[in-house]
Amino acid sequence: MLSVSEAHTQNDSPEIKNFLTCVSQPPNCGVSDVTYTQQNTSFNSILNMRIQNKMFKTQATPKPLAIVTAKSVSQVQATVKCAKSSGIQIRIRSGGHDYEGLSYVSDVKFIVLDMFPLQSVLVDVSSSTAWVDAGATVGQVYYEIAKKSNVHAFPAGVCVSLGAGGHFSGGGYGNLMRKYGLSVDNIIDATLVDANGNVLKRNNMGEDLFWAIRGGGAASFGVIVAWKIKLVPVPPQVTVFNVKRPVTEGATDVVYKWQQVAPKLDKDLFIRAEPDVVNGTVVISFIGQFLGQIDRLIPLVSNSFPELGLKKSDCTEMPWVNSTLNWFGAPVTPLENLLPTGKEPAPNYHKGKSDYVKKPIPKEALNCIWDKMIEVGNMWMQWNPYGGAMEEILPNATPFPHREGNLFLIQHYAFWNQDGDEAPNLAKLKSFYEFMTPYVSCSPREVFLNYRDIDVGAKHPSTSKDLNVARSSYGSKFFKENFDRLVDVKSKVDPDNFFTYEQSIPPKS
Repeated sequence: MLSVSEAHTQNDSPEIKNFLTCVSQPPNCGVSDVTYTQQNTSFNSILNMRIQNKMFKTQATPKPLAIVTAKSVSQVQATVKCAKSSGIQIRIRSGGHDYEGLSYVSDVKFIVLDMFPLQSVLVDVSSSTAWVDAGATVGQVYYEIAKKSNVHAFPAGVCVSLGAGGHFSGGGYGNLMRKYGLSVDNIIDATLVDANGNVLKRNNMGEDLFWAIRGGGAASFGVIVAWKIKLVPVPPQVTVFNVKRPVTEGATDVVYKWQQVAPKLDKDLFIRAEPDVVNGTVVISFIGQFLGQIDRLIPLVSNSFPELGLKKSDCTEMPWVNSTLNWFGAPVTPLENLLPTGKEPAPNYHKGKSDYVKKPIPKEALNCIWDKMIEVGNMWMQWNPYGGAMEEILPNATPFPHREGNLFLIQHYAFWNQDGDEAPNLAKLKSFYEFMTPYVSCSPREVFLNYRDIDVGAKHPSTSKDLNVARSSYGSKFFKENFDRLVDVKSKVDPDNFFTYEQSIPPKS
């Protein structure tokens, strides 16, 4: 990484001077008004407003030469053209949930194209569609849908501050995935600015590029300005529950059975298992959403998963949009809780990793996992069940390949608050990840693109001749057999590799 002095020297480089000159000239009028360099008093506040991991808020963290807070498609076009002509790379940022900071940190000369000002969500209930700007949050999407209808929804994440630009392009999973698949399975059009500054939609970008941006990480191919999404039907009332079972009271038996039944339950039912270290032991939360009412849910669970012991008193009925706040851990009213606050987040230090499980983990191994979690201490996991639509959609329908054959997806998450504790905490999570090796997928050990994890491999973003490195390190783990098709698309639409970053899709040459 660059030192602080090197980073400041870069700001006087000919590249940034050329960029600033370029964006200030016609027909690019207006871009300079939304461009912030390191000398601008608002630079740090704009940069930090989207950073949720304190590992990337240090003085030593490499900073962009400038941040462009684009407010229109034409400003995105001008930014791309001027960056390309000036020899500066772009990092594209929407929500700020990037675990590794790759959308706003790099060791090359770069600018951040911040899409957050583009937040329009236009819902058309008559066609069950909506156009969603890249900077809109998932919460804004849910809010705008609910304003028009209480029987429409969209499959996306449970964290309502996720930005649509990156969340959708990497897959976009949530508690509707067993019923309707991922966000990318419900996208029907997009507006994209390519490496030449052209504005493309599905009808003129071609089906190969449209395929690639829906799960292949659109930042390898262009700048997503907006998505057109297909809304899905939900009942007026859904049911939610959260049943907690400590391992000291038999939770291991419940988890063992959960592995076998959760992917096979009715597609209307999604039950996440969430192991968490609480007061020196492990407590499993079984967090559920049912697209229906309590009276239909209880007998369904009693017949298929009696070990859970679900009772009517555990359950609450509410409109789907309120359930999204419930999952987020926020008050379910008012619905304005879904909207961005405009305040800088209070981040902690954290690191995420992911795994896919294809066979039930034996009880003895589960007990060892709990012991290992207690050893790490400050961590939790999320086990998200597959089955339903996730095994009905072909693995090559989109670049997202993790479909049939998976029982569940695991997120491993470690967190800490003390400055200077990065090395020991990262080491503990790495040890835990290695411990999990016998129980998860292999050859390759599959990884979810949107749980950014630089440990699975990276290339240097200033080079383009590392196709084999990309394939063997992260490419096959993110995309499996779909990686080569993504490379073909990349080679056609961005052969000069302008849109590049540490885990991007490289062209063939």
